[in-house]
Amino acid sequence: MTYLKRMLAGSVAALVLALPAAAAEYRIAVGDGAGGTQEALGKAFISALEKETGGKMTGKLFLNGQLGDEQDTVTAASTGTLDFSILAINNITPFSPTVGTLTLPYVILSLEDAEKVTQGELGQKMVDQTIEDAGVRIIGWAYSGFRVLTNSKKPISTVADLKDLVVRVPKNEIMIETYKSWGINPTPMAWTETFAALQQKVVDGQDNPYMTVYSMKFDEVQKYVTNLRYIFSIEPLIVSEQLFQGMSAEEQKQVLAAGAAATKASGEFLRAEEAKIRDELAKRGMEIQDPADGEKEFIELATSAVWPKFYDKIGGKDVLNGVLTSLGRETVQ
Repeated sequence: MTYLKRMLAGSVAALVLALPAAAAEYRIAVGDGAGGTQEALGKAFISALEKETGGKMTGKLFLNGQLGDEQDTVTAASTGTLDFSILAINNITPFSPTVGTLTLPYVILSLEDAEKVTQGELGQKMVDQTIEDAGVRIIGWAYSGFRVLTNSKKPISTVADLKDLVVRVPKNEIMIETYKSWGINPTPMAWTETFAALQQKVVDGQDNPYMTVYSMKFDEVQKYVTNLRYIFSIEPLIVSEQLFQGMSAEEQKQVLAAGAAATKASGEFLRAEEAKIRDELAKRGMEIQDPADGEKEFIELATSAVWPKFYDKIGGKDVLNGVLTSLGRETVQ
């Protein structure tokens, strides 16, 4: 080797050593569009992950279901073909029924309730059960607010007003049975099909939090909003358990810390943005109203008819009572 070649070889080797190792970039599926809670959680998680790992790990968000329907992403993460996913909790319930306790109507009545349950001992039990049931690990939680009812036909304030309304719901037994308790048969439909179905009048309405109504631009195809409080929408951030177990103990610790930081940021995001987004939707022409009589009829019909049907599926009445007790509420007998 000539002197010049030795110099060039040495320079190349020095340059290679000086270059930082490429960051591991993970794919993160997101069901919703830009501007909502899911995207905010994802951004907070990526920022925290980069900070925790010194830039050795990062992520890329794929919004609007680009990587598949939310339920499909659970299967993909379970088999190790997807890294992370952020999805509505009702779409993980079919894989891990215990988590469905949080989707029973009128169990979670505030953001504070949601934070207390998901970040406490009961939340950790649900994490452990989901690993066993579904092969995915919940590492963070987004808090999106109550699922308000929107529709394109008429104002809704009573249960009777729901008559003849065609409402889209996820393919989730608890939500289907809740609407049946109010006297209508809802239309189960995949999330990726929902906007088009509303636009083409295949269905009249749907329910989702204000944050999702805004991020999905439902104001373009929906006119009326009813402030139902039957489900407080909680959206877990899951990681493939195969991916997680392939990490070192230090990396696992960093991922969990990033998830915890993103969870905290999500609560702050909802507190800061929900009222602003509701006002913006009203400015865009959506007519917003509360249910009549403090929602009493909706509550009584749903809790009396739906809760008993799902005791066995969520792991027993004691699971529900554990949540109610932790929230200082009366238990069921």
